[in-house]
Amino acid sequence: MKYIKFLLVGIFFGIVLTKSEAVSWYRIYEMFFFQSFHMYGIIMVAIGTGIIGIQFFKRRKIKNTDGETISIPDKEKGITRYLAGGILFGLGWALAGACPGPMYILFGAGFWSMGLVILGALAGTFVYGLLQKRLPH
Repeated sequence: MKYIKFLLVGIFFGIVLTKSEAVSWYRIYEMFFFQSFHMYGIIMVAIGTGIIGIQFFKRRKIKNTDGETISIPDKEKGITRYLAGGILFGLGWALAGACPGPMYILFGAGFWSMGLVILGALAGTFVYGLLQKRLPH
């Protein structure tokens, strides 16, 4: 019962992504071939919302559900790891046709092949956990 609010936010997020067509493979295809502005518009709104939200959290000292102040450390200098991570994320998104959020939405909508993508993402997360100490951070 304690986590019902997270379930409700997840359901709302799924509805918004579905209605905005952000989970549509065709929209993702259009984006990667620069044929449509639709997905770029959604991403820009998400970035703007994130910037405003993070600044709000930092300035108002907002607390999390456990009553602790949310602390967001500043990013470290250096762009190499962000470029590498972004390239890997983009390649996975382009190959699978979905990023992490929509994977679960598409699976829940009955696209059972997304189960393989989810298993691949979980396997990649597991391998990262094994190699984390050896990777540059």
